[in-house]
Amino acid sequence: MLRTFVPTNLKMNSDMMKKIVWLIGVWIGCVSVAMALPERTVKGYVMDKEGAPLPGAYVYDESKHTSVTDENGYFELAVPDEAKLLKADYVGFTTLTYEMERPDDIQILVMSPSTELKEVVVTAGGLGAIKNRKSVLNTESVTSQALTRAACCNLSESFETNPSVDVAYSDAVTGAKQIQLLGLAGTYVQMLTENFPNLRGVASTYGLDYIPGPWMQSIQISKGAASVKNGYESVTGQIDVEYKKPKVADPLLVNLFGSSTGRYEGNVVGAVELNDRLSTALLVNYYNEEQAHDRNKDTFLDMPQMQSFSAMNRWHYQTSRFVSQSGIKILTDRRTSGQTVHTLHAADEISPYTIHNDANRVEGFTKNGFILNQERNESVALIVSGSYHDQRANYADKVYNVYESNVYASFLYESEFGTHHKLAAGLNYNWDRYVQSGNVVDLYCPQWHQVSEKVGGAYAEYTWTPLQKFTLMAGLRADYSSLHHFFVTPRVHVKYEVTSWLSLRASAGKGYRTTFVLPENSYLLASSRTFHLAEDLKQEEAWNYGVTASFHIPVNHEELTLNAEWFYTDFQNQVVVDLDQDVHSVYFYNLAGRSTSSVFQIEASYPLFRGFTLLGAYRWMDVKCTYDGQTMRKPLTSRYKALVTASYETPLKKWQLDATVQFNGGGRMPLADAAHPLWSASFPSFAQLSAQITRRFRRWQIYVGGENLTNYKQQSPIVSAANPYSPDFDATMVWGPTMGYKLYAGIRYQIPKL
Repeated sequence: MLRTFVPTNLKMNSDMMKKIVWLIGVWIGCVSVAMALPERTVKGYVMDKEGAPLPGAYVYDESKHTSVTDENGYFELAVPDEAKLLKADYVGFTTLTYEMERPDDIQILVMSPSTELKEVVVTAGGLGAIKNRKSVLNTESVTSQALTRAACCNLSESFETNPSVDVAYSDAVTGAKQIQLLGLAGTYVQMLTENFPNLRGVASTYGLDYIPGPWMQSIQISKGAASVKNGYESVTGQIDVEYKKPKVADPLLVNLFGSSTGRYEGNVVGAVELNDRLSTALLVNYYNEEQAHDRNKDTFLDMPQMQSFSAMNRWHYQTSRFVSQSGIKILTDRRTSGQTVHTLHAADEISPYTIHNDANRVEGFTKNGFILNQERNESVALIVSGSYHDQRANYADKVYNVYESNVYASFLYESEFGTHHKLAAGLNYNWDRYVQSGNVVDLYCPQWHQVSEKVGGAYAEYTWTPLQKFTLMAGLRADYSSLHHFFVTPRVHVKYEVTSWLSLRASAGKGYRTTFVLPENSYLLASSRTFHLAEDLKQEEAWNYGVTASFHIPVNHEELTLNAEWFYTDFQNQVVVDLDQDVHSVYFYNLAGRSTSSVFQIEASYPLFRGFTLLGAYRWMDVKCTYDGQTMRKPLTSRYKALVTASYETPLKKWQLDATVQFNGGGRMPLADAAHPLWSASFPSFAQLSAQITRRFRRWQIYVGGENLTNYKQQSPIVSAANPYSPDFDATMVWGPTMGYKLYAGIRYQIPKL
């Protein structure tokens, strides 16, 4: 079935602020008339349990007001203010009765085949992370409602209550963050925005801060061997961010946020439907955190002083058989960290060790789809995207500038053949180009002043469902790289529904990745380590295997959800980041030996009573790699993580309380100098607490909360902070929080679509 296709920087000055205020005023003016309309318009999507939209479904309320879904499963329905129930009818599916808990939110109506279930009442619930029960892939969706349960102001803060994805600081000074999935670094996760690759290369260092939380409609997380449709780079999984779309976004959403650390952030999302076919949206973000903090008195800022601005304009056009989405995004990001005149003691006469990082980024895309045969869900699509990113940085006397260009194109064909067969096939092309300059490049890798890679490929993915309870999906793609020549990517997934309450999944697949060492690891420049890069680094490749058991057990008229999963990643080749050979160096070379990751996770969720849901999870990780001929556990990686999160909504939905406790296990530090150890051999376990209270009004939400309320901090996260120009200086030995508690408050204002 055709999917919805979609879109995606500038130092603030007074003129720009005036422009932003003017734009906000325009959006408010465009929607002011809508507020006077007497009826409420409910909007949402109708889909099957696999997440495929159901076009032509009838949606109606108790008063028999009727709407018909479009080719994307989208509907709009004018209903009386007091309406609570919706019904949906679709050929071959059981009539669905759906109870709206919050009519102003986008409603997701999931229908079941008529042979499966009798009529049921579906209500919103859980903690907002929805696992796809019918998909053959191991996937879950973090909804926009779930993103509001914590102070989610960007992508890096979106996983605070997620038991599968970890986000941690890469170092103690620059503010760089990285995702960890299945025990491995975020570079092995394929990052997507609306199904095309993004936030790669140089953008991977700070890119998690580049996507504001209020801009996101949902986050799709796929663990293990993913689909071959989006490329070959997924080793541990895929994370796909869906932005709010002009067709369904509210006319106006304003989110204002402030914290005790001096962080101030504002987001505005506005959408206008110009006519039945054409709509547009404007998304604006401004971020400022310029206070200087040095709570541990080591003369280094605990957090960088930051200022950023981003904006996106996107368009949506559709007819009965054609849909087109396009957009452009700009971003500017300024960071200053290290020592400053504010943090140095008056008696100090040395020059401050200061890190400056300025980034400018432009993204553009167009996504176009055409339905060939609606009965067979036959469609074609063309996606084209491009980005340009320049990042200029200095780490004291080390200068590193990098300019990245990317072009991506994909042609996709999908169709169903009968009731048991689905086929997806397509062509992909990707071009990356890096231009690097500065004394760092001259010192460490003169051969990489400029490097580019062109990759073209083709794929096919076949889904077979011979029985209602059994699904097999097999994919194969072949690609040719200008750097690494020809390679093949096979992947297979199996799902078997043993009973109505037990499903089993298994997957196996291969992933490949070209490593661009300095663009992806520039945070390591926040140390005095000498870089050693091996010549002609080979392409990384790894196999990933996974098995999952999902239980949905009725208990006291509610559903107890249990998930147990195991994933194993085995590298045939890896670019090893070796911090163990020498405390004053970092080595990059291809693997000679074994490198594996074994991860086991169990998770349980249950609504203990009306409005109150509890989720608990435990994850054990055994991640090993061969460093200079010796196999050891990966340093700076916890052995386990446990999480307990609770959410409570009052009966009238006016108040919501959310709290999360994280338990992080200890682990190994890189080998220290035996004669003069600069750090301990291991780091301890620790716990963190976060909580938030939200008060809802008709159009307003007010929320207050806190992060790291246990006030746990890594002691002396910077090695040799008193002598930053010495060979011992290292700000990358980070395993825990570098800041103590943070309190925050915010306001959301929303005008729903009418």
